Order: sequence, then structure tokens, then C-alpha cells
Amino acid sequence: MTGRSLLLMLFILALALPPGCKRQDTSAARVLKLGHGLDTAHPVHKAMEFMAQKVKEKSDGRLIVEIFPGEQLGSEKECIEALQLGYLAMTKTSSAPMESFVPKIKVFGIPYVFRDGDHFWKVCKGPIGAELLEAGAAVGLKGLCYYDAGARSFYAKKPINSPADLDKMKIRVQKSPVSMQMIEAMGGSPTPIDWGELYTALDQGVVDGAENNPPSFETSRHYEICKYYSLDEHTRLPDILVISTDVWNSLTPEFQQILKEAVAESVEYDIKIWAEAEKKSMQVVEAAGVTVVRPDKQHFRDAVKPMWAEYENTEIGELINRVQEVQ
Repeated sequence: MTGRSLLLMLFILALALPPGCKRQDTSAARVLKLGHGLDTAHPVHKAMEFMAQKVKEKSDGRLIVEIFPGEQLGSEKECIEALQLGYLAMTKTSSAPMESFVPKIKVFGIPYVFRDGDHFWKVCKGPIGAELLEAGAAVGLKGLCYYDAGARSFYAKKPINSPADLDKMKIRVQKSPVSMQMIEAMGGSPTPIDWGELYTALDQGVVDGAENNPPSFETSRHYEICKYYSLDEHTRLPDILVISTDVWNSLTPEFQQILKEAVAESVEYDIKIWAEAEKKSMQVVEAAGVTVVRPDKQHFRDAVKPMWAEYENTEIGELINRVQEVQ
């Protein structure tokens, strides 16, 4: 455990102590602490707030989900590890950091594996999605649901019209082997950086660009630095709500059912507000002077074909084939 991880563990454990006068008294309730890295303006954070409110209502205040946004409890990787170590109950993470813990999750990171948003949700709400949520149980991580994180596209200080424009560019990626492989296949130089450190990295030129969905591009204010947003829509990495299997197993059947119901309702709420958030975010960044580029996606698809070929006759290759068969 690193020094930072130890400090985070002590901080989270301190949060479990009886609350002081400035916090709501939840001593009679079962409290589940949920850490994530998003800004409070982000639609996925709002979906989790919706979920927490539903949990409180359905349990008459006997089960409480306390949300700590903005990496207060650590980066995505650190929060996942905290679940495994038993000092955090829940986290919201992109699928990319989960790859290191649950190898099957890599399938989400394969560029252009999903035809569009409808195809994405058919997979996530079907047998494949359910299978992948349970795939981390053996390592202490139970997936509860997927939240929409839209399509990820490149943003930078110059326009990106084709993979050729990525040559010699340092592109921030999540700490994901598949994300790094994708950038390399397109000709760029992948640079893993935690989300909370990215604004400074872009501002100081540590990286030349990054890739993400419109609400994340907007709420992070990365558009203040990167004035070109190229909508190549290379991946659709879902956000995943995860609970420690030990914590899940410690819940009564009633509380498990309440959490399941609240989570399911929050997914539908997330789908509803996501489309609105994407539209608003695009309006905000364009009004701030961002040039939106709509490149020919086929150039990017062609660049990653060798990457697809590498997964033939592997577990991920089989998952890719199953995803492609979903109509």
C-alpha cells in the first residue's frame, strides 16, 4: 500500500466514526459510503444522487448512501482497491480502470465494438452485460449497474481529422492497457494521467490532448485549454457502479432488494438526463469558442483493425464476436 493509499484509508475510516454536529445523525442507519471522481454537475453524479435518495425513501432512512465526489476518497483505481480492502463500500468507476481487476471488462475498451448508443444499451441490459457485472465477484467487486458515459472523442489544441494528426501527440488516457493500445494503433503517444490531474497536465503541456464524452469535456473545463473537439466517437466506455462483495453479502435481503430497485431506477434516470446533458455541453463548449470537428470515422476504424485482429481466438475475441451478434 502506498503512502497516499494509507492516508486515504485513514481518512475513510475516520468518516465512519460517529458524526459530529455538522453532519446528519445517521447512527441508527446502515451507511454505505460511495466515492467517485466526477464533478457534482456531471449527469452521472446526479444519477447517483437520485439513487441515494431512492434508497433512503425505500428504506425509511434505515439505509443511507453517502456520496463523496471529486476524488475526495481517491482516484478510481484507489477507490476500487479500497472496496477490496474493505474500507469503502461503493464506487463509481469507468470501465477502463476495472480492466486491471476484471480482465473481461476490456471488451468495452475495444474501439468501435458498439455500432451506436442503441447497440450499447442492448448489450449492457442483456446477458453479456449481466455476465460482466458479476465477473469481478471473485476479486471482491460486484457490479450493480452501468451508467451512460456516451461516446468518447478526442480534444486537443489542434484539430484531429484523421489518425495521421495524432502523430507525435501525447494523448491522456485512463490507466487502461486497451486505451493505451488504441492510441498507439492510431499513431499517438498514450500518457496515463488521473482525471483530477488532467486540467493542469493540459495547461502545462504535459499532454497535448485527451479523449472523453461531451459532459466530461465541459464540466472539467478542459475546453478552456483545448479548443478543438473531434467527434470520432471511438469508444463507449460505460461508468460502472460497484459494491464490495463483502459489503453486499453483509446486507439483509431486504436492503439488497432496496438497493437493486433504486439502482435500476437511477439507470433509467441517467439515460434520460444524459441526452439532455450532451446537448447542453456541446452548446456550452461551442459558445466558449471550441471548434467541433466531424471527421470521417472510417479512417479511425481502419487504423484499429490490427488491434481487433490481436484478440482473435482469445476470451476477449469471443466477447467481441458475441457483442457484434447482438441486434
